[in-house]
Amino acid sequence: MTTTSTPMRSFAQAASAEEIVVPSRVVQIDGLVALKIIKHCKECMPALVTGQLLGLDIGSILEVTNCFPFPSRGGEEEDEVEADGANYQLEMMRCLREVNVDNNTVGWYQSTYMGSFQTVELIETFLNYQENIKRCVCIIYDPLRSGQGVLALKALKLSDSFMELYRTQVFIGEKLREKNMTWKDIFEEIPVKISNSVLVSALMTELESDAPASQCDFDRLVLSTNPFMEKNLEFLIECMDDLSMEQQKFQYYYRNLSRQQVQQQSWLQKRRAENAARRLSGEELLPEEDPSNPIFKTLPEPSRLDSYLITNQIANYCGQVNGFAGQSLSKMYLMDAFHQD
Repeated sequence: MTTTSTPMRSFAQAASAEEIVVPSRVVQIDGLVALKIIKHCKECMPALVTGQLLGLDIGSILEVTNCFPFPSRGGEEEDEVEADGANYQLEMMRCLREVNVDNNTVGWYQSTYMGSFQTVELIETFLNYQENIKRCVCIIYDPLRSGQGVLALKALKLSDSFMELYRTQVFIGEKLREKNMTWKDIFEEIPVKISNSVLVSALMTELESDAPASQCDFDRLVLSTNPFMEKNLEFLIECMDDLSMEQQKFQYYYRNLSRQQVQQQSWLQKRRAENAARRLSGEELLPEEDPSNPIFKTLPEPSRLDSYLITNQIANYCGQVNGFAGQSLSKMYLMDAFHQD
């Protein structure tokens, strides 16, 4: 009698055999991590800062359990700053591993000014991270927006279809129509959930004061809308100017393309008339296409990536203005009701 046994696989073999990447449905951030991000971003205002996110990638939930800031050193050479930043990151990971703290990189966080984060640099950073991390996120925090009584914290990732297209560096209209991609398909926002352990919740309950309202509650009642609204509208106008410049590039391209097509048709008519005369005289016909002729040179179509990013930024500013204006109107109606009473 013979028995067969299934060969045991090591953990490394099992991990390497796993190819299906489950998309992240929610980013769960520990309350302490959220406070550390907020503290770092607020203390360094108006400078923009960034830092590393550490945690666990479990199923459809991406848990962020720790973070640490990246050093910012102004006035140094860019190459030196990048080298020092990489060494600092490796040293921090080693120290966290020695004290048995989660040291798995799951992304990074960065501060933003009035929601201005849709840039090519953000896309490049995503691609650099995703060379080694299949599912990584970027936590965006806006200190100025949070000062209006809301927690302006969001988690972003690049869509898979956009990353595939970005690697080809071809953003012409035909390719975008083939992929059925619009400006809305660049970034994907993942819901954020703030989570605290039971012990932390119990401690916060014990430390909670007996005051009926906190400073954050009072900040929500501030009726001044001018500074935040003015800045949003100012940036919105700048983005509209940038979008207008991008449109002028495409108009210039299409004018040149139309002019080239007219020149090609005129040249072809002359060549065909010449060939008809040669055919009657028994001479050898000339080719109807001449690659050496400048009018047959293909005109490069401008990339649509910048216009897509600008449109994304415009939509973000409009959303901020819409949300803030709605809150301000609600406050004014509330105060009007108080005055009537």
